[in-house]
Amino acid sequence: MVISGPMLDGPTPRFPSSLPVSTPDDGRKAVADLKGRGADFIKIQSLVPRDAYFAVAEEAKRLQIPFSGHVPNQVRAREASDAGQRSMEHLIGVFEGSSTVEEELLNGPKGPGRFVATYDESRARGLIAILARNHTWQVPTLVWERGQWLLDESDPENNPLRKYAPSAWKRTWKMFTADILKDVDTDPLPVRRKFVQMEMEIVTAMQRAGVRFMAGTDTAAGVNVFPGFSLHHELALFVQAGFTPLEALRTATKNPAEFLGLDNSGSIKRGKIADLVLLDANPLDDILNTRKIQAVMLAGRYLSRADLDNLLKAAEKAANDSQ
Repeated sequence: MVISGPMLDGPTPRFPSSLPVSTPDDGRKAVADLKGRGADFIKIQSLVPRDAYFAVAEEAKRLQIPFSGHVPNQVRAREASDAGQRSMEHLIGVFEGSSTVEEELLNGPKGPGRFVATYDESRARGLIAILARNHTWQVPTLVWERGQWLLDESDPENNPLRKYAPSAWKRTWKMFTADILKDVDTDPLPVRRKFVQMEMEIVTAMQRAGVRFMAGTDTAAGVNVFPGFSLHHELALFVQAGFTPLEALRTATKNPAEFLGLDNSGSIKRGKIADLVLLDANPLDDILNTRKIQAVMLAGRYLSRADLDNLLKAAEKAANDSQ
């Protein structure tokens, strides 16, 4: 496991476990503290103030610890890339940086309607070139994005995977869904559909320009994101965005190993970690074949399809027992 420790967020963090950062000095101290406690990298959240963010970037560079995460609301994506942020999640900052009113979006309301109406292809190309030049990786979380912006088109209550979710998850699901519908999904549905399609198109443009990608889905309840299962959906969305099945597979295997500097992982060769997923059908023919799992090799242990089914039954029982 590669772990960041508590996330860095603004003076009033969105998540209680985050470290509040108000000033540049706060940022530097937080980085030094997490480095001293053995964190593998620094995770940035959206509310970190602008001056504190750049102090975090400088201290992280000085102490040689990577930092990744959100592009804070007051920071441009190109600035974050130039400052050395290793990866960016959820395409945050990308559409702001592709907008003719980027300055307004840094300090005011933003969302699909504004992004669609002010999108400028030439600005997008310029930003993409910077991301490629600086080797700033992207984790677009397409499952999460689609689930959030099109929440009113989904039916999470009847998702068959819901049986594996514990009661605490289901309670959070209801609260999170209500918050999204009230405060986030406020643009008309056709506008949000258009924006989701634009997200797919800009991912394609970035990939063709040499920007590197990793698969990730987030874990928040309420938007049809089921950890583990959702990764297969993410790979399918990469293919829908224009990746070949092999390129999509690499976002969840070879690419993360390269990003993390794990030379003993990410591909099948002698001397590498031998955790493997064995499939009944070739995912290069159809990316949906990643879901046809026959067995898993994990830490030297062979888990047959029957073993995997028993694990799922145990998960379902644990979820029911938590009611």
